[in-house]
Amino acid sequence: MVVETNSLKAWLLASRPKTLAAAIAPVCVGCGIAAYYGRFKVIPALACLFFAVAMQIAANLINDYYDYLKGADGEDRLGPLRATSQGWITPNYMKIGIIVVIALGCCCGSVLIYFAGIEMIAVGLFCVVFAYIYTSGPFPLAYNGLGDVAVILFFGLVAVGFTAYVQMLRWTPLLIWGGLATGMVVNTLLVLNNYRDREGDAKVGKKTLIVLCGETFGRYFYLALGVVAVLILHLLFHEALPEKSDFTLIHWCCLFVMPIIYLLLHYFTWRKISLIRQGRVLNTLIGETSRNMLIFSLTFAIGFAIIGY
Repeated sequence: MVVETNSLKAWLLASRPKTLAAAIAPVCVGCGIAAYYGRFKVIPALACLFFAVAMQIAANLINDYYDYLKGADGEDRLGPLRATSQGWITPNYMKIGIIVVIALGCCCGSVLIYFAGIEMIAVGLFCVVFAYIYTSGPFPLAYNGLGDVAVILFFGLVAVGFTAYVQMLRWTPLLIWGGLATGMVVNTLLVLNNYRDREGDAKVGKKTLIVLCGETFGRYFYLALGVVAVLILHLLFHEALPEKSDFTLIHWCCLFVMPIIYLLLHYFTWRKISLIRQGRVLNTLIGETSRNMLIFSLTFAIGFAIIGY
C-alpha cells in the first residue's frame, strides 16, 4: 500500500475507523437508558459522542506510537498495518497528532460541565489518563493482562454510566448492569485482536489474557462475552417490561427477537474464528465484530427507549 507520509490518508488509517464502534456503542446504550427514564437530551448526548470518538482515536494513536517504540509492530505483524511502523506518519507528527486529538476531545467534552457540573473535568482527565496508561507508562495495562478489565471498565461502566448521568443527573442499577453488558460486548474486539496476535505478543513480552491462558481460552472467551451480555440484556428487559397481560408485539420483540439477532450474528462470527484459528485472515472479522457491537448497542438503546415511552 502506497501512503504519502503524514497525509490525510495516513491519519485516516491511523485512526482505525473500524474500531470507532467501540466508542459509539456505549454512548448509544447510555442514551437509551436516559430515554427509558424520559431524560434524553440531544446536546450532552452529542458531546459525549464526540468526546468518546476523540478518545478512541487518541487511544489508537497512542497505541500505534508506543507499540512502535516497544517493537511490537515488526514485519511479522498479523494485524492491520500501523502508521508509525510503516513510516506513514513520523514519530514527531504522531506525538503532535495525539495532543491535537485529545485537545479537540476535551473541547467537545467541556460542554458537559454546563450540564453535569465541574466534576466532569475529573472524569475527562481520567479518560485521558486511561488512554495513555493502556499501552504506555511504567505499567501498561495491555501488556500486563489487564487490557480486558480496563476495556470493560472504561468502555462499559464509565462510558455508559456517564453518558446517561450527564442527561439524568442520577445513578441507577441499570447503568451498572447495562454498562457491564456493553463493556463485555466491546471487549470482543480486543479479544479478537489479542487472539490473532497471541504468538507475536508472547515473543515481545506482551502478556495479554490470551497469552497467559492459551488459545482455547481465547476462542471461548470471545463466545462467552457475547452470550453473557445477552443474558444480562434479557434480564434487564424482563425487569423493565410491564406485566405479561400488558405485553404488545413490540415488547416481545424487545425481550426475545432483538437480542437473538445479535446472539446469532455473534455466534456466526465466533464460528469463523474457530475455523480460521490464526493468521491475517482473522482481520476480516474485525468489521463483523464491530458490526455486531453496534447491533447490540442499538438493540439495547432502542429496546429501552421503546419500553420507557
